[in-house]
Amino acid sequence: MTTEPVRYRSDEEDSARWIGFPFRQGDIVISTRSKSGTTWMQMICALLVFQTPELPAPLPELSPWLDWLMVPRDEVFASLAAQKHRRFVKTHTPLDGVPSDPRATYVVVARHPLDMAVSLYHQGDNIDRAAVRARVGMPPPDEPPAPRPPLREWLLAWIDEDAGPRSEPGSIPGSELDSLPGVLWHVSDAWARREESNVRLVHYGALSQDLEREMRRLAAGFGIDVADDLWPSLVRAATFDRMRDHADLTAPDPGGILKDRRAFFRSGVSGAGRAVLTDDEVAHYGERASRLAPADLLAWLHAETFD
Repeated sequence: MTTEPVRYRSDEEDSARWIGFPFRQGDIVISTRSKSGTTWMQMICALLVFQTPELPAPLPELSPWLDWLMVPRDEVFASLAAQKHRRFVKTHTPLDGVPSDPRATYVVVARHPLDMAVSLYHQGDNIDRAAVRARVGMPPPDEPPAPRPPLREWLLAWIDEDAGPRSEPGSIPGSELDSLPGVLWHVSDAWARREESNVRLVHYGALSQDLEREMRRLAAGFGIDVADDLWPSLVRAATFDRMRDHADLTAPDPGGILKDRRAFFRSGVSGAGRAVLTDDEVAHYGERASRLAPADLLAWLHAETFD
């Protein structure tokens, strides 16, 4: 029996845009939460597909964000239909919101939620909200937004934010998927599918620890052969610093909503979230997370070293 995908919606995204998408053999779907390695995985896929650091077009053109409302759906579909290379498509939708097709491989990147949240906080300062509202046809706000609290205060509130139960399809709106419950739902859904032959679950920390090893694993999972002499240049091109240096080509900003494309690649380090909090506050986070996700997933998600 085929299960209908859950529909996730926000002011900027709608997973229903996936309905009717004509998959091809070999398609790669990159499914991540915000600030969890989306652009990094897009770059890795681009390097493995084209096997050169000199990509033929900016990364957002090679790997469009299908469910983003700032670009018309027909335009995104036409762009993907015109691509002759192996396609790799970006989405922030959990796998239960994307059609499951045996011709495609689904890659989910997971990051320690506290580190993801710190990056999300800083990313908020780099987004031109007026440009976003204009692109999606929203009127200007009646009042100026309230100033955001300091990072630690914001992070503690983020830990305790309750996005509501998922008893009905779509009961976590897209705008809340970057909450702790939303993040852990996205990863839990992928964790439950990790033994499926066309699902790849990748840890952001593993990419940070040994990028070449993880790129080789992905290449094998995709069935892509890479000559030994190409690996050094491909791995260098996938480093955080190199991507920042080429931010005009790598940053996800086709709509011109980022104030500074280089700032999108702020640091990429692990441990930033725990450094902000006290030991008791980190323990409180752990207790909260334990009520939202299974213990084996959390042990993997919170790991600091990877084999």
